Amino acid sequence: MKDWVTIHEAAAQSGASAKMIRNYEAVGLIDKPMRAGNNYRYYTPQMIHELSFIRRARELGFSVQDIRNLLALWRDRSRPSAEVKAIALAHIAALEAKANALRAMSATLRHLAGACHGDDRPDCPILADLAGEVVAR
Repeated sequence: MKDWVTIHEAAAQSGASAKMIRNYEAVGLIDKPMRAGNNYRYYTPQMIHELSFIRRARELGFSVQDIRNLLALWRDRSRPSAEVKAIALAHIAALEAKANALRAMSATLRHLAGACHGDDRPDCPILADLAGEVVAR
């Protein structure tokens, strides 16, 4: 147990919070850690490496299922890189679709805000649009 560390040390070393580490354990992304007589969780260097992998994958916006798949591929040294690339390309497509949707929302709101007088009058195209009324473009 010389190289094993507590959850707080694992959090500091991996960059993942203790709360997220417990969550990753609960959803099965990492193996359940060993518990000592004091009931503290103890993590191996390999587990910390996996936690760093998960944290980085979350920073890039991968879903839990994608991370599960990527971890399995990472652990499998005979993996075909094509599978990894396919997951990454699918994620890129989803991110780009989300970015396009956000740009469309921004453009719509920009138009509505530009059409709103923003004065003491009650007429407001923003509220009209939210209410499903036709707003002149």
